[in-house]
Amino acid sequence: MIEALTPREIVTELDRYIVGQAKAKRAVAVALRARWRRQQLPDDLREEVAPKNIIMIGSTGVGKTEIARRLARLAQAPFLKVEASKFTEVGYVGRDVESMVRDLVETAIALVRAEHQERVRTRAERAAEERLVEALQRADGTSGFERDVIRRMLRGGELEDRPVEVQVPERRPAGLELFPGRPGMEEMGMNLSDMLGNLVPRRKRTVRLKVHEARRQMVEEEADRLLDQEAIQQEALDRAQNQGILFLDEIDKVAGRQGVQGPDVSREGVQRDLLPIVEGSNVNTKYGMVKTDHILFIAAGAFHVAKPSDLLPELQGRFPIRVELTSLTESDFRQILREPRNSLVRQYTAMLRTEGVEIEFRDDAIDELARVADQVNRTMENIGARRLHTIMERVFEEVSFHAPEMHGARVEITPEYVRERLSEVLEDEDLSRYIL
Repeated sequence: MIEALTPREIVTELDRYIVGQAKAKRAVAVALRARWRRQQLPDDLREEVAPKNIIMIGSTGVGKTEIARRLARLAQAPFLKVEASKFTEVGYVGRDVESMVRDLVETAIALVRAEHQERVRTRAERAAEERLVEALQRADGTSGFERDVIRRMLRGGELEDRPVEVQVPERRPAGLELFPGRPGMEEMGMNLSDMLGNLVPRRKRTVRLKVHEARRQMVEEEADRLLDQEAIQQEALDRAQNQGILFLDEIDKVAGRQGVQGPDVSREGVQRDLLPIVEGSNVNTKYGMVKTDHILFIAAGAFHVAKPSDLLPELQGRFPIRVELTSLTESDFRQILREPRNSLVRQYTAMLRTEGVEIEFRDDAIDELARVADQVNRTMENIGARRLHTIMERVFEEVSFHAPEMHGARVEITPEYVRERLSEVLEDEDLSRYIL
């Protein structure tokens, strides 16, 4: 069971994708395990156990968001990342703080619906196949005796590109934003949009699609028909309330700094609006009321100017765990390029293989890429692992451009090749500020 993973197992899973940051991984692993422990408690005690909210402190590109996102995926939990700087207190133009809870519920609905669709996929595929057989039979005017022939050809993939006429429901127009820029009015706008949409039944129109396109459309329709929407909503609400993870990025941008006046007046207001959500309150959504008492909040920020102690004392108290993420070193960059399952080396090799171009990285070339990334981060703005993306894109710019004409070619990435591709940029410091 994924929910029963031990903290050590959680850290091991995170190590497959994220290099270093052992303290942060341990903190989130303990917080996730605490959720499982809470579920084992008696009902009266379960409600009293508060989540172990976390503040991650570290500069950009060190893995704060990736740790939280991978943790949510590992736990199959609804996850939402929001920037705290997008919110403003009521009275200022900006998003309502409660909207992040509604967005989390929508994420939970999509997650649970996908799981339920997977459970009924076999039945949906059988029903879609029967509809396709009927549509193809009507098109050919064949007798019932030949249905088995059509079905056999469908299963054999012989009719995938054949056009067929099917009926599909018309898409409803997107709801109008009835109260633009008015915090607190979003829910009213959603409810009115849903109500007006449900008054008019969805019409169907006949379209001509290829068999493989029609099958995909029909499978989705049949799966939706088999789903219990009420059960999905209830399960999604429960999962959002008890397993949801809200990642509050850029929390340092709303930390009030002592002695600052004027434009920063709304910073403390945002914190005061965030406080009841983090402490635990009821938020109205179009699927019902959602309690935020047991949502796990992970806040993150660079805190270069402001400090965690600049946050409201009440808000600080709701984030009992603080972890500092370390800046990445040349050794870390080397590991990032080599070890994770989704490493950039694997990504670029696979991408160019689609064009028939084989890329071979020498070990000393990877060392050179790591050295350059570390050097540029130390001499200019430190953007962490994101520096590798800019460097790799610069190194592969020429090959990526000419790849369609290089089918069957083999390109060896050597330290000399890396230095040659980056020499002009590294020598011109002013230019490197814009390119790297």
